[in-house]
Amino acid sequence: MVDIHEVKRLRINFKTLEEFENFREYGLQELSMKEDLQGNMIDNDSESPFYGVYYGDKLVARMSLYKVGAKYDRYFEPAQDYYELWKLEVLEHYKGRGFGKQLVDYAKSLGLPVKTNARQRSDSFWEKMGFEPLTYDTQRDRGENPYVWFPKGVKEQKPE
Repeated sequence: MVDIHEVKRLRINFKTLEEFENFREYGLQELSMKEDLQGNMIDNDSESPFYGVYYGDKLVARMSLYKVGAKYDRYFEPAQDYYELWKLEVLEHYKGRGFGKQLVDYAKSLGLPVKTNARQRSDSFWEKMGFEPLTYDTQRDRGENPYVWFPKGVKEQKPE
């Protein structure tokens, strides 16, 4: 069963940070954001790297999506801007309903290549989402497990 809900850019505010506490991957990044917020109130409409899906008024799925400039691209040919997807997580009781796929589809809809790191035995999920593992490069990957999604006309940048 797939619940269709809109993917929303999450505002950086206290309500969002409180909602993040429900996720297993809640950690240092959010805690430092909370400290920043307490130190000086950030505009509620700031450019946030966080996106989420609400079920009713409950945040049930979220991801971080950072745009990386072409000059830092060591993954795609031709070298170009791309998105790095982090902290994709769906709350336990909402898994299997398509919320994670919805977030990934949103990232892919932006038209740039997408890179992520498969963790916690999630390789099969990323492969089902159309991502491919990269040829491991010890200099570039340093223990990461990079998976990428290639838009049309883009291929893997081969290590030198």
